[in-house]
Amino acid sequence: MPQLDFSIFPSQFFWLAISFFTMLFIFSRFIIPKTGEMINLRKAKIDEYLEKAAALKVKVEKTLDKYNQALKKATDEANASLAETKEEMDAMIERRQAELAADLKKQIAESEAKIGAGKEKALKQLEPLAAELAQEVLHKLGFKDVKTADIAQVLQQTKED
Repeated sequence: MPQLDFSIFPSQFFWLAISFFTMLFIFSRFIIPKTGEMINLRKAKIDEYLEKAAALKVKVEKTLDKYNQALKKATDEANASLAETKEEMDAMIERRQAELAADLKKQIAESEAKIGAGKEKALKQLEPLAAELAQEVLHKLGFKDVKTADIAQVLQQTKED
């Protein structure tokens, strides 16, 4: 195997050293500085983005606070308006109920008066009919000498009691 031949080790070592130092020179002069520069640029960009994000976060938090305050104010105003409207509606309902109750009482009183008048009229119309009916019943029972005036007088006494 040629790798184990000790006679060619010094030349292999020489070319290894030349290749290594050449690569080291190329890397140190060209590649490492550009890579470091890229890393620094990326770090600067990332830092810039983080600063912008922090500034935006502060701005968003302020905007969110303003929004929450406006929402709270609107909610409070809406609740106050609802409470006021509810009070107005309750007052209107009470007023309408009172008006309806008064109207119903008035109608009930009028109806009771009409019923009472109708009852009186009906009773007045029934008195002669009741007297006539009683006379006919008494005649059929055999009491032919009973007069209508006597029956009307009995009905009047019954009505007074």
